[in-house]
Amino acid sequence: MQIAEKIQTVRVDTEVVHTQKWTLRQRIAFRVSFIFFIIISIPNSVLWYKHIFAINWLNLDYRDLYDICRFGSGVSWFGRSTFGSRLEGYSIWVNTFFFALFVGLLWTGVAKLLKKEKISYNRLYYWLNVIVRYRAGLGIIGFGFTKLFPVQMPYPSYGILDTDYGDLTAQKIFWLSFGIVPWYQVFAGVLEVTAGTLLLFRRSVAIGAVLLVGALGAIVVVNFAYDGGVHVYSSYFVLLSLFLLVPYFGPYYQVFIREQPARVALFFPSFKGRLNEIRIGLKGVIIFIFLIVFFYLQYVDFRYDPYKQPSTAGLQALRGNYDVTEFRLNGQVRPFNPYDSLRWQSATFEKWSTLTFKVNRPLKLDLSNGGGDPKRDVNRTFEISGVAGGQRAFHYYVDTINQRLYLEDKYKLIPDQRNITAGEGGDGGVRNYLKSVKEPVEKLPAISLADWMPAKVKASLGDEANYVAKPARTARRLREFAKADALAAKEIRERFVASYKIIDGGNRVILNGIDEHRDSIYVVLDRAIRDYKISPGKFAAGHYDQ
Repeated sequence: MQIAEKIQTVRVDTEVVHTQKWTLRQRIAFRVSFIFFIIISIPNSVLWYKHIFAINWLNLDYRDLYDICRFGSGVSWFGRSTFGSRLEGYSIWVNTFFFALFVGLLWTGVAKLLKKEKISYNRLYYWLNVIVRYRAGLGIIGFGFTKLFPVQMPYPSYGILDTDYGDLTAQKIFWLSFGIVPWYQVFAGVLEVTAGTLLLFRRSVAIGAVLLVGALGAIVVVNFAYDGGVHVYSSYFVLLSLFLLVPYFGPYYQVFIREQPARVALFFPSFKGRLNEIRIGLKGVIIFIFLIVFFYLQYVDFRYDPYKQPSTAGLQALRGNYDVTEFRLNGQVRPFNPYDSLRWQSATFEKWSTLTFKVNRPLKLDLSNGGGDPKRDVNRTFEISGVAGGQRAFHYYVDTINQRLYLEDKYKLIPDQRNITAGEGGDGGVRNYLKSVKEPVEKLPAISLADWMPAKVKASLGDEANYVAKPARTARRLREFAKADALAAKEIRERFVASYKIIDGGNRVILNGIDEHRDSIYVVLDRAIRDYKISPGKFAAGHYDQ
């Protein structure tokens, strides 16, 4: 499809008129490409369109726009794993290509029978490029904003820093390598948002596409190297960008390899009068919503409700790392033993409402991205996603009057097997995990919601949806929390209740209660100073020190 090298052009006003017809080979290649890229660039899921109509455009959440930008399309009639689990996701591309090849050849056959085609391939090629570049541009803008305000790969939590290096997955190590240098994450976000913005303007498509191939190509390599979960989505943008660069391959070769002047011959239709005003108006609306409004919404998310970190501040007096100096189970003292599967070895209270503690008990890995949806704090599992070594994480509500913690496991049980609360990405790992688990829930003790937190206490704590600052109380958050509250009674999670006592100026904390296995526990935590050689800096997500 290197049309640009073979076409002689003359310019009439703003429109380029081609004086050479397309060859049969070019027409066949274009027909197949047209079907293929239309299918993968336009959403074909009913859920996507339902989401559009469910959006409250007067009270937007950043995820409203993010979900518009992020979607997958293609022919999936034969499933996502036609060519094996290692190529899951790419199978859709292959299926779509064969479908496009069939339709493209059928199109060629029909065109040959009709003998005369009234289709302007130059014009059709232009509009296909418009669809592809807007799909790639808006998609990467949505992807880039989560790095521009560094929430995609957060700074490691206390519990993660207290995890042995060998207990982290390769993907988690990469995330943490990004998380500890937020300004580099910002740089990557600037690069991606810039590339996406350039794709919105036809005269800067070449620069934007080249930037996108470089930025996302590196992410593809990194995800394969570190067993990441977004290599398919990253490869998707590389594929779209390479298609947009097709007319530039020949001229680039002439200039950069042969060091000779070259001209890129492109067809730009002429827009005049009212049609041109409509075109400019639509582009202005898109730029306003997906650059200006999106920027503000992402800032609000970063500032008050980062999608991987719980938004609710933890009890300030408890925050920090602790050594477990005494542990009693059902009244019996259990001295420290690294092989004990019941005794806590260490514990941390995060800046937000999470208690983590380490036990010598194997746990199935959470291979999601840790984001969680809906946006309840208990669903945000980045503290344990990609973390092994028996690291438990419990979200807690605190009753400061009675000095009591109500804790629930971030791992969730479903009626037929133990499940992991999955984020919006990387769900392939969750599916593979579910296939490997056969343990029925009846054998796994879990305290019901009614037995765990009395209605009086729940009422005193107020509506969790309103725990964040007012700018982050979006229509989507309120809607999701209302649904989550309705379903909470049916959720099966491991829960426990413990009273807390802070003594010695906050250097010692005593927990006393009934754990998730209905055993009584008495835990003495002494504050520990961990001399880590890194610090989060001032550019950190969340609002935890109000």
